[in-house]
Amino acid sequence: MTIKDNFGRPIYHIRVSITQKCDLNCFYCHKEGQDKAIIEMTPKEIYKIIEIASGFGINKVKITGGEPLLRSDLSKIVHLISKIGTIEDISLVTNARNLTYERALKLKNSGLTRININLPSLNEITYRKIVGRKLGPALEGINAAAKAGLYPIKINMVLLKGINDNEVYSIINYTKNYEAVLQLIELEPLRISDYAYRKYFIPLENIENKISKEAKKLDIRRAMQNRRVYTLKDDAKVEFVRPVDNTEFCLHCTKIRLTSNGELKPCLMSNDGLVNILNPLRIGEPESKLRSLFLETIKSREPYCTEQKLKAISK
Repeated sequence: MTIKDNFGRPIYHIRVSITQKCDLNCFYCHKEGQDKAIIEMTPKEIYKIIEIASGFGINKVKITGGEPLLRSDLSKIVHLISKIGTIEDISLVTNARNLTYERALKLKNSGLTRININLPSLNEITYRKIVGRKLGPALEGINAAAKAGLYPIKINMVLLKGINDNEVYSIINYTKNYEAVLQLIELEPLRISDYAYRKYFIPLENIENKISKEAKKLDIRRAMQNRRVYTLKDDAKVEFVRPVDNTEFCLHCTKIRLTSNGELKPCLMSNDGLVNILNPLRIGEPESKLRSLFLETIKSREPYCTEQKLKAISK
């Protein structure tokens, strides 16, 4: 049973933050809209919440952080989720710095379907400037993922004006080594100052116009906010992700979020309407109560853009 929110948007995906701990210090990190959490869910608690979510037709799970590889029980979490029969896809978002071949293979064997790896730069100095660490471990992690067969690999690159916006083509060339897809992502205004946002934000239009002229194929991911994916003549793929002031992003949003301290979050861009599902689970509330909390969260979802805009573009 697929459930829809009050704006007619079906919910297929749940994005689960399993920790707020991270070994990097990216200035633009939105922390999944959550302040640093002391409480973390156990693997069994994560399993139970996702099992409830699956009863509403959710069949795709994306595991995020912080940095999820900092949890030593990550493989157990993946394995438990994979035991839910209706879950079709389990993916991981990581910086890959702690991803050895052995660990990547264990994750795959536990049920991990694919992997998204954050790589803001291939330049050692630029990478250090953005994340505060050496580049080498990240590249080793990407290689480990490929060697373990965690395909498809997606490389996430948040575009930053004056920092890495001159590296798009070098990273495109790099992704070809792994048949990976480059996701170019707009800088989001969450968790950063207005000054930093104005200084580093760069719209994707210019680079997309250039890429589109060089592409041999265009695919539109309608179930994923109508994202455009261009296949270039050498078969490299580039996907554009525009979450900022984008009515299409809101209109086609099929995600709900679970924070690392066990709160259901209706919208990435807003902290309104948080519903704590972990505490009722821990005190032994009946499953009917937990399902009602999940339903309450879905029905409270509103587009980040205005309702008027949403209605206008949905006609």
